Amino acid sequence: MTDIDPGDWPPDDFDPDGDGEPPGPEDEPWADELPPAEAVRWPLTWRSLYPRERWLWFERLWTDVVGLRDRYRLAVRSGWWEDEIQLEALAALTAWTERYDSGEWDDPPGKLALLFDLERVSALLRDGLDPFHPERDRAAFVAHLVSLGCEPPPDWAAR
Repeated sequence: MTDIDPGDWPPDDFDPDGDGEPPGPEDEPWADELPPAEAVRWPLTWRSLYPRERWLWFERLWTDVVGLRDRYRLAVRSGWWEDEIQLEALAALTAWTERYDSGEWDDPPGKLALLFDLERVSALLRDGLDPFHPERDRAAFVAHLVSLGCEPPPDWAAR
């Protein structure tokens, strides 16, 4: 396993695309390894994946959670990646919304059911004291991926 000090990444001035937003998986040089959302339906849990796939699964979920948090004003808590119930709830919500967003599902009553179920999903996300802040929580997230045995991108240590 590669020795990684998550506190060293990303550097404070890291803004690869110059958009002023915190870096996400799409800013990584290996982002082209991520299959398009419509090409692969990811499992709702990371447990059966190989180490490299685990890293990609978690990176995709990170990006999706940031989007869901903003889009639906979800009260996501710091450390959600360490709680299996929250992981599965967020993965399921991501899959559900992705099917509507892609046009795979076009069912207005079903979309309304999703919106009404946001309150129940929010109840699953209440554990934790601090609200989720992507910029602040990134290092802890990466440290957790490493502790799970996820395999980082090949050039990770060079950064």
